[in-house]
Amino acid sequence: QVQLVESGGGLVQAGGSLRLSCAASGRTFSSYAMGWFRQAPGKEREFVAWISRSSGNTYYADSVKGRFTISRDNAKNTVYLQMNSLNPEDTAVYYCAARYIGYSTSPYSPRGLKEYNYWGQGTQVTVSS
Repeated sequence: QVQLVESGGGLVQAGGSLRLSCAASGRTFSSYAMGWFRQAPGKEREFVAWISRSSGNTYYADSVKGRFTISRDNAKNTVYLQMNSLNPEDTAVYYCAARYIGYSTSPYSPRGLKEYNYWGQGTQVTVSS
């Protein structure tokens, strides 16, 4: 079982930056690929970014490519989402998610909600214009 706790959300002006963190419990963090998703009011939860277990591969939604960066520190059991050049359309609750992959080094980047085993409770990001 993995528990995920997000932090770092808040209110920021358009053009600003935020760094989200997601701390995972357990001793097998490196066996999980990690993803970030977001859900805006009245909309479905959508994929934002993914990182492989060893940080060798990443994948981004087109809407955030070039502005957001996903990274992880396996020694700290933490995954990050650096968000730059934020705009009001980025306003949402941001969730981190974990997908168990064991020792797999597959470059496959899961983007569906059902492909992840564990979810955090979310952190609110609000971007004002």
